[in-house]
Amino acid sequence: MVRPYAVTGGRTKPGPSGVRFDLIALVAADDGPPDGEALLGPEHRSLLALCRDETQSVAELSADADLPVGVVRVLLGDLLEAGCVRVSRPVPPAQLPDERILREVIDGLRAL
Repeated sequence: MVRPYAVTGGRTKPGPSGVRFDLIALVAADDGPPDGEALLGPEHRSLLALCRDETQSVAELSADADLPVGVVRVLLGDLLEAGCVRVSRPVPPAQLPDERILREVIDGLRAL
């Protein structure tokens, strides 16, 4: 067993850009061949393999890789900066349609 601080090199923030990964953010492996994949650690490669199989959330990656969420966020920051993964951030609640409008649409469809 390797301590989390050893996996991340003592870092607690994902990369110099300070990107934040929400638990429900979706992560997918990038299609192109990454330049520095050989320089990645075993945990990086494990996360990358999980993302290649299917798009997964940060929480799912943490569970599947058996790593703490904080460690996964730091490792995903490395992978994002290396161009190995794409991250789709969740839609903020303020940008979601109003529930009243959705109910009116459903009622209209039922009336057809």
